[in-house]
Amino acid sequence: MNRFSCAAAVAALGCALPLAAQSRASNTAQIRRAADSISEAHIRRWVNALADDSMLGRATPSPQIEQTARYIADEFRLMGLEPGGDSGTFFQRYPILRTALDSASFAMVLGRGAHGHWAFGREARLLGGSEPAAAVTGPVVLMYGAPADTARPFGDATVNGAVILYVTTAGQVNPRTFGPVIAKAGPAGVRGLIVVTDRAPNVFANAAAFSLRPRTELGGRRQEGGFPIVEVRDSSALGVLSAAGEDLAALRAQGQSGIRPLAGFTATVDMRRREVERQSAPNVVGVLPGSDPALRNEYVFYTGHMDHVGAVGAGRVNVGCRAAGADSICNGADDDASGTALVMALARGFSQLTPRPRRTMVFMTVSGEERGLWGSRYYSDNPIFPLANTVAAFNTDMVGRYFNNQPGWRDTIAVIGKEHSDLGALANRVVQEHPELHMQLVDDLWPNENFYFRSDHYNFARKGVPILFFFNGVHPDYHQATDSPDKIDAEKMMRIGRMIFYIGLDVGNAAGRPQWNLESRRRIVEAGGVSTP
Repeated sequence: MNRFSCAAAVAALGCALPLAAQSRASNTAQIRRAADSISEAHIRRWVNALADDSMLGRATPSPQIEQTARYIADEFRLMGLEPGGDSGTFFQRYPILRTALDSASFAMVLGRGAHGHWAFGREARLLGGSEPAAAVTGPVVLMYGAPADTARPFGDATVNGAVILYVTTAGQVNPRTFGPVIAKAGPAGVRGLIVVTDRAPNVFANAAAFSLRPRTELGGRRQEGGFPIVEVRDSSALGVLSAAGEDLAALRAQGQSGIRPLAGFTATVDMRRREVERQSAPNVVGVLPGSDPALRNEYVFYTGHMDHVGAVGAGRVNVGCRAAGADSICNGADDDASGTALVMALARGFSQLTPRPRRTMVFMTVSGEERGLWGSRYYSDNPIFPLANTVAAFNTDMVGRYFNNQPGWRDTIAVIGKEHSDLGALANRVVQEHPELHMQLVDDLWPNENFYFRSDHYNFARKGVPILFFFNGVHPDYHQATDSPDKIDAEKMMRIGRMIFYIGLDVGNAAGRPQWNLESRRRIVEAGGVSTP
């Protein structure tokens, strides 16, 4: 066989590369074309549409969030995505209830001839915690003062199954003093807290009446074992404390904390809600099935929240949003039309790829994030695709601006959660392999803000799914009418989108699944996020 130069043969016949090399080159070119289809023009068009004044800030629930969902579903359909929602649609709907606390609700302490019965809206008000589905009852443990040891606010006292009657002051009901008690009460098995304060009568009366007003909440959330925190005034608790041989003024005057059981006393908290109105809201779910028969029943998720806080005075969700002159619409271009547009861009990118990734790609835009992560909470409690087979979730929220408008953030993105699984190492590797993206990744720069718990990825993480959260940080336009589309850097978003595409493609094709770091899994999944990641 004659040996010849490939260069000499090119002009006549071309050079036949080995088949494996041809395949790799072809795949690389196809991947690059798919990534390049994530374009600045598409991103800008989608952000402009989602954050248009006609959307009135996309409150949940509202006609505008329905309009937003239909728009995204239409775009998914044009891309060739399959519907992943209810009954063959792109929509997963979840219930929203408008409820009011019934005035028949009460807190009660009985013992030694004393009968403290306090009606909600008059002598009692809900201060916090969660509402139980049924009445909670338990023996009474008396606590007073600010605990010196915040790590062990109950000391050696047995509080499991008890209702704590906590004598304090209105001024001490604050995160620094009261927070450790709340944080440790649930894990310690406390069934409820009845807090006795010296709050001014008129202030308390207004707050108690306000607690009876209807509120909007995600349906189906009240559960057995809820942990209520109730406030009553000194005058309501005096009879019970006197019957127990306790002096209210002396308890406050001691200047130190104490805790002891009130033998012979039991407490009950019975909270009854009546339904005022029933509504619903949508999540949008589009699917690209995987190409590998062995892996197509495993799923990689891409999420962003399509809702915002509405308009000042109409469908308003967040009281922090203020009008800017005549502009009363809180457009939410960065929060989170930007992240929603990236989910759409990623869907477009993967839809252009042949062959498809081995695992199934799921693109979900959720509503209700600004209400308290409603849409993702509902999905994670009612998953369409098994969470045990959901191998990773990538969440994009506020990815179109710079942290505090700092120009140095043009090539920087915070990736929260990198340290909790090997997805962090993968993200670092992708950035190194794609210098053309000019992206610098930083870890969570704001751990005290608890951003890990404040966007939709958390509802996947708490169920055991490894996540990465892409986030540019906040800025002066956060939750303001000035968060407008003209301030979005679509070119930076394009580069972020391509980076996530490469990360997701690796996960979609890898033989193995991403793995949690064991300590992170213990804290976030098994301990329910009690310790801040």
